[in-house]
Amino acid sequence: MSRLRYWKLTVEDLRKARYEPKKVLMWEIKCSKDDQGSHFGVFCYRNGTPWEYTPIHGNVFYHNMINKEEVDQITKFLKDKFGGEVAEKGNRIFLKNSRETYIPKEIADLAMELGSKFEVSTELTVELENFTEPEQQQSNLPSSKLLPIPGK
Repeated sequence: MSRLRYWKLTVEDLRKARYEPKKVLMWEIKCSKDDQGSHFGVFCYRNGTPWEYTPIHGNVFYHNMINKEEVDQITKFLKDKFGGEVAEKGNRIFLKNSRETYIPKEIADLAMELGSKFEVSTELTVELENFTEPEQQQSNLPSSKLLPIPGK
């Protein structure tokens, strides 16, 4: 059935959202630090994030132009919050088998915490599958931020 992505969401957009968490395929919180491109993002794929040919379940974050000390602080923050075994691959940090959440309020709260703790602005994305037209209307998600994904 259909896949839909709501992108460029604010914390308030997601805090007001109502959807079945089991319909979420992935979510992402992009955290921008400055105008020079320094940013990091926290995300979770329901079916696992690829590590070469094997999907790894749990939360993941990526970083770009973030110093090692701050990467370590973000890793500690996420590990303390979600648990999991830390594994690094390039500019991605995996928290293997960490606790996953797909509840809109919990994702919004995480974005607020990241914004405050690391002094970043946040932008959220949520991708859902089999999300019917009536569910879209009842979700409180802004239709102006809806991006249909072509395919099945």
